[in-house]
Amino acid sequence: MPSREQLDLFVPLRGSIAPRDAQDLMVWPFFSLAKSRRTRPIDFRMGDVAILVEATHEHGMATIWDADVLIWIASQIVEARDAGLPTSRLIAARPHDILTFTRRGTGKASYERLKAALDRLQSTTIATTIRQPERGRRHRFSWINEWRECSDGRGRACGIELVVPDWFYQGVIQAQWVLTIDRAYFGLTGGLERWLYRLVRKHGGRQPGGWTFDLPHLHLRSGLLWPRKRFAFALRDIVQRQALPGYTLTLFAEHGRHWLRFVRLPENRYDRALRRVGFAPVDKS
Repeated sequence: MPSREQLDLFVPLRGSIAPRDAQDLMVWPFFSLAKSRRTRPIDFRMGDVAILVEATHEHGMATIWDADVLIWIASQIVEARDAGLPTSRLIAARPHDILTFTRRGTGKASYERLKAALDRLQSTTIATTIRQPERGRRHRFSWINEWRECSDGRGRACGIELVVPDWFYQGVIQAQWVLTIDRAYFGLTGGLERWLYRLVRKHGGRQPGGWTFDLPHLHLRSGLLWPRKRFAFALRDIVQRQALPGYTLTLFAEHGRHWLRFVRLPENRYDRALRRVGFAPVDKS
């Protein structure tokens, strides 16, 4: 594993780019969905997949809002890769670019919240069997290996540098492991609806009848500490509001179990034409 000093510095592109998300992060419980501090670990097992997420008492667990930083990083790496430019795990970043990309304010309080998010991403540790070639072996890492504030020759702040783990980097450098997401995602305010959008975006292809999950399975996948009844109540609220961009949600009962069905809405022809030639549709929100 190369050290920081052996990595080339990747300088992200400027201008508007499409948001991309790593598929592994979309379908498994890697983040706290609560706005309050969580220190209790996520200990998830399903088949060959095992995930252990641990937090420190000082910073708490990285949240699904903190994961917006990883979406910005994934988007930058994919954009550069597609343009034939070199990329690296060592990334130069301007906080202003991250905040505007993720639809945050750019005042002092927003900068302080971004630093707190970086601290949680750095201090949260993950051990997982996902993408490990030998059955049962685990890869342990933090979302950010290290980060630092940079200054110019006059001592003025000029951005930050951060190093992402190889596990994350390898998951976004491969085209088949990344999906474009709707920019409206950043406007979702609830942790559960953000998590549900990412899960639905990963599984919600173009099947005529959509895709279904039973509620106990969804509850387990979320990693939430809520009782199942509270989870079901919150899910019904999301369905009632039809809160997820690009999808129609339906709750129904069948064979003594409750299910969530999601169906992808047909895409506007103009937006589809833009995607075909490599442009992101105009953001109308």
